[in-house]
Amino acid sequence: MRCKRLILILLTMAPLAMAAQRDIKTERISTFMFQATYAYQFAGQDTKTLYGNNHSLGASLVYKTEGNWMFSLNGNFISGNDVNITRNDLFGDILDNNGEIITGDGIYGSYAMFERGAHFQVCVAKIFPVLAPNPNCGLFIKGGLGYLFNRLRTEFGSYASPPPALAGDYLYGYDRMRGGFAWSGEIGYLYLSSTRVLNFSISLEFTQAYTKSLREWDFNLMQKDGKSYVDQYIGIRGAIYIPTYKRKPAEYYYY
Repeated sequence: MRCKRLILILLTMAPLAMAAQRDIKTERISTFMFQATYAYQFAGQDTKTLYGNNHSLGASLVYKTEGNWMFSLNGNFISGNDVNITRNDLFGDILDNNGEIITGDGIYGSYAMFERGAHFQVCVAKIFPVLAPNPNCGLFIKGGLGYLFNRLRTEFGSYASPPPALAGDYLYGYDRMRGGFAWSGEIGYLYLSSTRVLNFSISLEFTQAYTKSLREWDFNLMQKDGKSYVDQYIGIRGAIYIPTYKRKPAEYYYY
């Protein structure tokens, strides 16, 4: 009796399983996908007064519909080693006569400055199956809305303690942290393999954020920075995808 019930359940579920296993080679399918992404970005507008080119590394959860629309939640970490601001512009009030910073140990300290930040957004994209191996990929256009922030990170040599003027919360008065509403546009090519082996995209992107200072005090201004800024990033982005759909089994088997 139990075997008969099990067989009946399996027969009932079989059509549902076959419906989930669509043929990507010939059909438009809906599926969730996990995305890992990297971009090399160029700074524009007010961003380039502080920073140079940077790297953006992130991840996304993507849902593709049968109508070839994609909806995604994205999070990207911004990291750059190129800083355009000079030490005099940033730390002018605490430098000695030689333009150096004296550490908490009473010696000249070595330090480096970096760009750090993040960009979170909700995106929607439309796929046009042009030059594609199947109807689920091809050229795409994407737009996004979200939030972006950036800041200057100062790191001191591990052999010396930070200067008293830059220890603890005092450092926040020099990091120029700002953030605000951001929008983005992207155009590129998405490739989804018919065998799930290779799935990637490459695109050109444009991001613009309308930011304000997130700190209550700027030691260079000796007051809160009340200006508004336009932070802009233009980049080349590549991504790999891990889809969750199941391949349709072969119709014929040979033994």
